[in-house]
Amino acid sequence: MKADDLPNDADGDALRRLLDDGSDLSKAMEIDYAIDLPDEEAAKKVALAAEKAGYRAQVVYDDEDGSWSCYCSKTMIPRYDDVIMEQELLNVLSAPYGGRCDGWGSFGNKDA
Repeated sequence: MKADDLPNDADGDALRRLLDDGSDLSKAMEIDYAIDLPDEEAAKKVALAAEKAGYRAQVVYDDEDGSWSCYCSKTMIPRYDDVIMEQELLNVLSAPYGGRCDGWGSFGNKDA
């Protein structure tokens, strides 16, 4: 996949940054999806649900702003449509707990 083939939105921009850094978008890499949540109890429930759905999950508290997050990680080939689908799935999974997916990140696979 070429950078020009990606949509001009935040997800396309993130994939372009991975390409610019030397990652191969045709090979699997670890992707971390961030879910914002209202409190610790909700974050723990989302982590449990995410693990049942095949993600590795970690609950994180930010001392600076007092927010709770659940990071849901998955090793996958970072196809644009799949990244969008994963975010939509995590929105559905976290909505009953007041959560929403707030983007994703990856260190890529340049050194793999």
